[in-house]
Amino acid sequence: QVQLVESGGGLVQAGESLRLSCAASGVFFTINAMGWYRQAPGKQRELVATISVSSNTNYADSVKGRFTISRDNAKNMVYLQMNKLKPEDTAVYYCSAEYKLTLMQSTKTSWGQGTQVIVSS
Repeated sequence: QVQLVESGGGLVQAGESLRLSCAASGVFFTINAMGWYRQAPGKQRELVATISVSSNTNYADSVKGRFTISRDNAKNMVYLQMNKLKPEDTAVYYCSAEYKLTLMQSTKTSWGQGTQVIVSS
């Protein structure tokens, strides 16, 4: 199973930047897509960005042009650079990873515990 640990959250003012990191560990055959999701109070969890093994990326419209997702496959890390933060970006941010324990097994999804991002106006 893959364990994910996020870091880098915090309290910032609108317009500032934060960089989230997520480290994957455990015993697995491969990690495929990785991503970031967020959940604001009273709202459902939503996609922020995803990145494939070959670094193809996908972003929510609300963060395009402000957030950048990247990954280091050698270190099993995924990052989220968040610029020009807005109060509506306030949420708990979760890292996700799709992985296989063996070549023949089906793909599973693991989630981190989340890291809080608060953007004050």
